[in-house]
Order: sequence, then C-alpha cells, then structure tokens
Amino acid sequence: MGSLDVKIVSNQKQLDDFTRRLLTDVRALEYLIENNMFTNIPAMIGAEQEICLVNEYYKPAPMAMEVLEALNDPDFTTELAKFNLEVNLPPLPFTGDCFSAMESNIDAKLDKLEKVLLDKDLRYIITGILPTLRKFDLEIENLTPLKRYMALMKAISKLRGTFHELKIKGIDELNLQHDTAMLEACNTSFQVHLQVDPSNFVEKYNSAQILIAPVLAIGSNSPMLFGRRLWSETRIALFQQSIDTRRSSEHLRDRSPRVMFGNKWLENSVLELYKEDVARFRIMLMTQNKDNSLAEVKEGRIPKLGALSVHNSTVYRWNRPCYGISSDGKPHLRIENRTLPSGPTVVDEVANSAFWLGMMSVFEDYYPNVHRLMDFDDARINFISAAFKGMDTELKWINGKKYPVSELIKKELLPIAREGLENQGINSSDIDRYLGIIEERNTIRQNGSTWLLNSFSALVKEDLGKEEIPVALTANMHTFQSMKIPVHKWELAKIRDMKKWHPTGILVEEFMTTDLFTVHKDDIPELVVDMMDWQRIRFTPVEDKKGRLIGLISSRILMRYLIDRNKETGMEEKKVKDLMIKDPITISPESTVFDAMYLFREHKIGCLPVVKKDKLVGIVTEGNFLGITKTLLKVLEESNKKDE
Repeated sequence: MGSLDVKIVSNQKQLDDFTRRLLTDVRALEYLIENNMFTNIPAMIGAEQEICLVNEYYKPAPMAMEVLEALNDPDFTTELAKFNLEVNLPPLPFTGDCFSAMESNIDAKLDKLEKVLLDKDLRYIITGILPTLRKFDLEIENLTPLKRYMALMKAISKLRGTFHELKIKGIDELNLQHDTAMLEACNTSFQVHLQVDPSNFVEKYNSAQILIAPVLAIGSNSPMLFGRRLWSETRIALFQQSIDTRRSSEHLRDRSPRVMFGNKWLENSVLELYKEDVARFRIMLMTQNKDNSLAEVKEGRIPKLGALSVHNSTVYRWNRPCYGISSDGKPHLRIENRTLPSGPTVVDEVANSAFWLGMMSVFEDYYPNVHRLMDFDDARINFISAAFKGMDTELKWINGKKYPVSELIKKELLPIAREGLENQGINSSDIDRYLGIIEERNTIRQNGSTWLLNSFSALVKEDLGKEEIPVALTANMHTFQSMKIPVHKWELAKIRDMKKWHPTGILVEEFMTTDLFTVHKDDIPELVVDMMDWQRIRFTPVEDKKGRLIGLISSRILMRYLIDRNKETGMEEKKVKDLMIKDPITISPESTVFDAMYLFREHKIGCLPVVKKDKLVGIVTEGNFLGITKTLLKVLEESNKKDE
C-alpha cells in the first residue's frame, strides 16, 4: 500500500519542487547501491491479502470504514473501494516453516475479521473479481473517503479526460463507458514480496518476468466481470484499462500504459526501472515531505525516498521494484509480484507463492543471463497468453520450443521449484504440501478460473437467470472457502448453497435484458413485425443514431396497424415514428426490482426500457420477473430439503 500522505499537484511550482525531490531520490538510491549500504540480513518474504466484503445476499457491502473501526488492528487497512479491505502480513525469513506460518497468519487475521463481520451480518470473500459486482457498485460514492484515493481519481481524470471506455473480449464481450477509474476496484489481489540483494537484482528480476506466465496460468481465478466470461485472469486486462492515462491519437506513437509488463530486459541495475518510470510517466501525486535524501545518505543516515516511493506507487509494473527499510535500519530491495489473484482459498494462495518463490530461488542457476537466451517479446506474449487462456496456454520457452503450460510445469518447473525451496531450507512437509497442491491442480486441470467457468455452465443448465448465477457462484465460493478446501477439490457450484438468496436487493441492471433488438423511427413497420416474429419478442425500443431512447413499439400496436391496413385499401404507408409510443415509461439501472414491479402495476404496462443518462441500456419485461420467481421457488425447495 502506498503512502496516504499525498495530494494532486495543483500548480507549476509544486510540480517543479516535487520533480527535484524525485530526481534527488534517484541519485540517493544510486549512492546507496554504489556504496553497498544495503542490509545483510537473510532474505525475507511477505504478502498483502486483499478482501471483498459482502452482505448476507453476497452483494458488495461498502462497510470498510465501519469494519476497520471495529477491528482496531493496524495490519488491516483500506483499499480503493469501501467494499474492499487489505491486510498487510508480517515479513518472514525465507526458510523453515515460512509458508505454513504465512497460511496461519492469514487464517488468524481472517478469523478475527469474520468475528467482526458476523456482528454486522456481513461476510468476506477472497477472489480475484467478485462475481456479484455490479457497475452500480463502482460509482464514486463507494470510493474510500481518504485524500489519497480522491487525489488518484482526480489525477487520472486530469491526464486522460473524464470518460473512459472499457473493452474486453473473451467467450463473451464487455464494452462499457465509465467516468472514473473506480473500475480498478474490481480487482482483488494476493501480492507476494521477495527481498533481493542489489547485486543479484538483474538476474532475479528477469527471472520473475519469465516465470510470471506459468505461475499466472496455473493460479488464475478471475474469468468473469459483470456476468461476462472474459479472460482466464481478467484482472490483467481490466487493471491496465481502468487506469490507462493515455489519450488516443491519430499518429502511430508508442506510449506505455502505467500498468505494464515492461518494455525490455533489465541489463545492469534496478535503477533502470526507476529511471525509465520517471522519464516515461508524468507525475500524478506528490507528498509534502521536504527531506533531502541525498544529503541524508551522505551524512550516513538512511533515507525513506518518499518522493520516489510515491511516484513508484503510481506506476503499476506487474513485477514491481520496491525500496524499504529492514528491521536492522538498513535499506533493502524487493520484487513485488502483483499478478496473483486473491483466493480461491488461503492454501491456494500460499501454494501459488511457494511455487513462484521456489523457482525464483534457483532459476538463474538453470538459465544464467536468461535475457540473452530469450526474446523479451516472447516473455511478454507468454504473459498475455497466460492471462487470456490460463491452463490452456501454450508457452514459447527459453529453448525456442512451444509447450503446453501443464507439460512445462510438470516436467521442468515443479522440479525447479522443489530444488529452490530445498536450497532455502524450507521444511519438507511445507514443500510437499504446497507444491503438491500445484501438482494436483495441474493434473486435475481445475483452478479458480476453470471452476468458475464450468460452474457457470452447470448453473445455466439448472435454468438460473443471469442475475442469480453470480450469487450462486459467490455463495458456493464462500462455502468452500469456509471449509478451507483447495480449489482442485471443489465440486461444481449448485443452487443448494443459495439458501440466503432473496430478490430484495436485486437491481434492475442485474436482471434486465441487454441483448436488444432495436429500430429507428424511419424504419418501416413490416421490418419490425418480422424482427419481433423471428426473435419472439413483444416489445421493440426505438432509438436514434446516438443510442438515445425515443420511443417504444409493441406487438399490439403493430397488430392493430396491420388489421387497419387490411381493412382500408389505399391506406397511407406509415413509419415506425407514426406508430410508436413517444414517451414510454422508463427506469434507471440502479432502481430495485420492487421499483420496477411498482411501475408495471401502477401504469399497467408490459415493458420498461432501462435508460442511463438518456442512453438505452436494457429492457425489462414480465419474462424477467418470471425468471426471478422461478429461482426463488427453487431456492425455497432446496432449503426445505435441507430442513427435512
């Protein structure tokens, strides 16, 4: 987590002053490295656990500030949205029982959180992207009320403009416009840190860039967003787009996004990363701190490098370099692996970490100077492929050959990880437990993403509607997480775990029909008649060329028109604009299911177009309500079976 003591740069003098401090920090870091002033304590590992808060119906619960107050624990802290929390885990020596200790530490923190949540009728979920998230949950009202987050929102908008388009294609397609960077709050991660000696940083960092793909493929857990099935690890595409500050241009100019894999291999020093980020990316946030870090270091004091740390926190490399101060008062460097999602269970997260850290320990022994053995573009393509395809990825490896990721993990990477952990002195029981989970997951071919996608298909066969499926997935996820069963042993999701489901909290955007067939005002009625017959629909919205709703036409109106035309020979030809209801009753996507039911009953209508900022975004008919009723009856039936 970055410093909370930040603000947006508001004038040229502030920009100039902060830029000078930033450049001074870079020179101070260079001085520290050249004079070998870094810690000599053994390598440490650490992690950050991000968490989703949900209510009794498994929908996002924006209660983080109240929960934090009740917890009264400095290890718990805020995240961007009020429905997320983060717990910072204590660093551990990279040896012995560090992984079982990490698992115990996380469990202890989550047990403490659960006790507080039970008093508030809340729950927690650890998952890469919460299935029940709605676009409505990402309004600015759910931004955590701290200056840092508001400054970040304003800084991103200042650089790229107000409106932002998100486009992600997978099995389904997601295409929407958003007016803040709150989409970033969809992502929930498990970030792993490895302390690295400055003299060995280049080899370790380049190894991390190569190993990121297979670890992501086997550990992916985020295939869905807003009910759409997208990438195996959708967080990768979503995070890059959600805070992309680049503006579109007609010229073919290469510009890196602030969320990035990188542009080239590291050659000489960690300084290359920091210098590139300062040169490439505009300053977004600043601190008030006036410390002269170079003067401090020359006087023998260890600087905090506050300006550099703040700038580094606004550049989101998937393998991020980090500077910190160790328990002995001396500085250290870390590589932060930001690719791994939260969940599906704590033991899965720790297994992913053990796999990555084990390989990181000895990879350069197998492939010294790896940046001369593999094209950087191949490493980058492997990363994107792993994020997109997950366990179905084929990787181009160091020898130039392509391997299915499962084969590469089984034959080469698991043995390397085991050797690395043994060399670190990790307990054999920990090695067998955590690498065994990776091995079984790889053999069974079920990770978090495949479980979610296969469960989605199973629930569709149970005839659940799109508003109920995310709830069923989340409810089942909560059940298995509570049982602490690794994901490769999970059964597919079933409706039985939806006993708490109730339509009370359903919003229109969750159950409206979004795959719309529309017409324009100058279309002929015959086109509408055939369209409605082919698609078996009773209502057709009329929109203009900008997607704004201007009318509604029904099968009853068309039937009356056809009857009248048959009765009257020579009747004047009409267009849609002559027949349509010009001011139809509408509803917003943020309204509840009960708001919609009231409008249906009050106005005796059979259809409600859904409108957001004058744009048509969906439609609600009686059929949508029938789907909700059917699911409720199924849930009650399952609940009664359990009670018998």
